[in-house]
Formats: sequence, structure tokens, C-alpha cells
Amino acid sequence: MRKFLASALEVLEIAVIAIAAVFVIRIYLVQPFLVSGTSMSPTFKNGDYVLVDELTYRIRPPARGDVIVFHDPQDYSTYFIKRVIGLPGERVVIANDTVTIYNTAHPHGFVLNESYLPPGTVTSGNYDVTLSPTQYFVMGDNRPLSYDSRSWGPLPAANIVGIVRVRLWPLNKITIFSAPTYTTTSTAG
Repeated sequence: MRKFLASALEVLEIAVIAIAAVFVIRIYLVQPFLVSGTSMSPTFKNGDYVLVDELTYRIRPPARGDVIVFHDPQDYSTYFIKRVIGLPGERVVIANDTVTIYNTAHPHGFVLNESYLPPGTVTSGNYDVTLSPTQYFVMGDNRPLSYDSRSWGPLPAANIVGIVRVRLWPLNKITIFSAPTYTTTSTAG
């Protein structure tokens, strides 16, 4: 009987440690999300299952091109997935189907070359905003159908949950993600 209790206690101890480890990992390091909608198509489809790294942004700020999950600025209980386009302190101008970024490195602006978008993708609308030191400008890859910063304005940094690192589902589309590399084309000015 004593051996049985010792074994049962050992199994219970392992189970408690495993549950605690999963809890800590899920709350502080990685969180799963299910993509709902088509705003990030073709990069992500409705029903894709992704893992979001919640630790990286405690070490470094979001970078242009990162795909992030965040709380909706108008309804904190809702989550969105979008791509970071404008960084804190930058001016983002959308006009003539192009996105132009103005910052200290490019005071005359540069047109954002978004190679991850399908050819012919149009970024519609006219928008001109200068971001505060705690704001980001985000857009979905499916520009015509994305509800994003063009609709509700800059994203407060405090709303960001984390960066999408891995697509786990569907199995035939498992992917590890990193931010794209942008080439800059200065505008005349």
C-alpha cells in the first residue's frame, strides 16, 4: 500500500508540474489563436491555427512587416491579426494606391514595397496620419476586405498581444514566419 501511495503521489506531482508549466507557457510565452475571416488572405486563411509569441515584444518593439495579434481598439475582448505597416513617430500616407512612409531616416518619404501582397493588390483610400510614440499603423494583406487602421485609426501599443511565429494548421501549410525585408524607393520631395 505504501508503494502504491508513493507512486500515486509521484504521478500527481508530475501532473501538477506539467499543468503549471503549460499554464506559465500559455500565459506568458506562447498563445494559440484561430484565424477568423479573410482580412489577411492570402497569407492566412479563415480557420488557420497560429501560435503567437508573447515574449519577443518584451525584449524588442514590433518591426515593420511583423504579423501581430492584438486587442481590437474598439472592443478589447475581440482579437485581430494584421501586419505592422507604420511605426511609432512615423507619418503614414496612403494615396494613389500606394503606402508612403516618412520618418527621420527618410524625411522625403519612401514608397513601401510590399512583396508579400499578390500582384495587383490595391491599397485603397486616402489616409494621412502621424503616429505618436505609442502607436502603430496596421493593415490586413487582403486590402479591399480588411478592417484595419484605415478604418479605426492607429493601434495603441498597449493593445498588442504578440507576434505570429508559426502556422500549425492546416498541416500541409505549417509555416514559420519572420518579418519581410523591405526595399525602399524614395519619393521626390
